[in-house]
Amino acid sequence: MNIKFLSLNLWHGKLIDKSVEFLAEQDADIVILQEVHGGTDPKLPPALRSFDLIKQRLNYLADDFAPGLLFHHPEGMIPNGNAVFSKFPIVGRGLTFFNETFNDDYYDIPENFPTYPRTLQRVVLETPVGEVNVFNFHGVWDMDGDNYSERRRHMSQVIIESIKDKPNVLLGGDTNAKHTNQSMRDIEGHLKSVFGDELATTFNMRRKDNPGYGTAAVDLLFVSPGIEILSKECLDIDISDHLPVVVMAKIP
Repeated sequence: MNIKFLSLNLWHGKLIDKSVEFLAEQDADIVILQEVHGGTDPKLPPALRSFDLIKQRLNYLADDFAPGLLFHHPEGMIPNGNAVFSKFPIVGRGLTFFNETFNDDYYDIPENFPTYPRTLQRVVLETPVGEVNVFNFHGVWDMDGDNYSERRRHMSQVIIESIKDKPNVLLGGDTNAKHTNQSMRDIEGHLKSVFGDELATTFNMRRKDNPGYGTAAVDLLFVSPGIEILSKECLDIDISDHLPVVVMAKIP
């Protein structure tokens, strides 16, 4: 079975209309998103209703929203977290926190970035070739993308333990760590890296002032060893402060 698997950090919906248009054009079988706002009040700005807008406009068969915090906005406290959209039925769901637990009053200021709750979302899909396990993570933040900190070691250990003995694993997300970080190498000991060392950056430099982001590939995809990678791309498109990554894969 061939599937198209796409990951994008949604940048809290700041370019939500462009993001939705892109996702519609891509028509991926499985989409994983990070930094997704889950407000439901129609009076809220579109950015704060990102999950609902994608759900309404793209009409995927199944979806899962996994908030890790309540984001403090002038309009109120808005759930924020990871999301999965799938053309296959979802038959299992789960959410694991790496370090911090759920934050019910998060202010988006630099001093809070290190303790923003980072999570691993899992959905189990029912497909024609059997169970597919999709893992979507928003990684531990650190301005040093190569720092193999205790928090990042713990993150990779949680991921490795979570994927252990699972068939047909698709793992991806905004890792907040360079692909060369040892925490990512630890994961590569169990899964196949889609891009390996090929990417220079996965940031949209139109939206970044710090040139250091131009040498940081942090949006990564991994698959079970038995899954064949048919094609892959990181698209240089202005729909977020991150670039989307896409793989066409064959699941036996």
